[in-house]
Amino acid sequence: MEKVFEELQIKDDFMFSIIMRNPKFCKPFLERILGIKISRIEYPKSQETIDISADAKSVRLDIYVEDGKETVYNIEMQTTENRNIPKRARYYQGMIDLNILEKGDNYKDLKRSFVIFVCTFDLFGEGRHIYTFENRCIQNLDLGFGDDTTKIILNTKGTMDDVTPELKKLLDFIDGKEPEDDFTRELDEEVQSVRKSEKWRLDYMTLQMHYQEKFEQGIEREKIDSATRMIETGKLSSKEIALYSGLTLEQVLELEKKLQLA
Repeated sequence: MEKVFEELQIKDDFMFSIIMRNPKFCKPFLERILGIKISRIEYPKSQETIDISADAKSVRLDIYVEDGKETVYNIEMQTTENRNIPKRARYYQGMIDLNILEKGDNYKDLKRSFVIFVCTFDLFGEGRHIYTFENRCIQNLDLGFGDDTTKIILNTKGTMDDVTPELKKLLDFIDGKEPEDDFTRELDEEVQSVRKSEKWRLDYMTLQMHYQEKFEQGIEREKIDSATRMIETGKLSSKEIALYSGLTLEQVLELEKKLQLA
């Protein structure tokens, strides 16, 4: 969220979420990735948050859509190298399934699902543009598990000749290259259109402020936790604790009172 609004590209989470909420772009985007035709996209939801219970970690999805044929798609944009993506994909998959079951369905009615990460780096270092994972028997790779789950990791910096020309052009565009066909030109035009929108500019600024507040709250919480540990050791004066923790002396004294009453 450090970029200024006018510099946002499709690979930036905010821009990607706005554009993909439109079936006009989301549908062909998925079709190029999967190499299939999708009849329609139902109720695209941007940044859907799935909460299973009060004490469970919620899932905030970039794009979550259904196609009307018992299939759900979750698309995530990832521009910072993160080795936790496989575990995140596993967690997202589980939470999506639990969200479906909470609506009253039987587990036998779980929909086919695709969890897709579009990465601007090569997570596995093999030079592939696409890595597709399904559950299969180790002793017999031709034997699928049949759980109807697929996880796809896309790499915009792939070097192999392993995808269609259409998907290669899309990945190149996401990576920052100029559009080379009608669809990527349409995406580029939509990016320019969003950049001119005062509504989206205000939404972006509001989101930036929200993230900044969360960041500052985290820093403050860390200071308080640090001061609490120092107080509990009983080895430092209040002034020393204030100096080392970053809290004011008044905050340290107030924290000491709270801990004495606890």
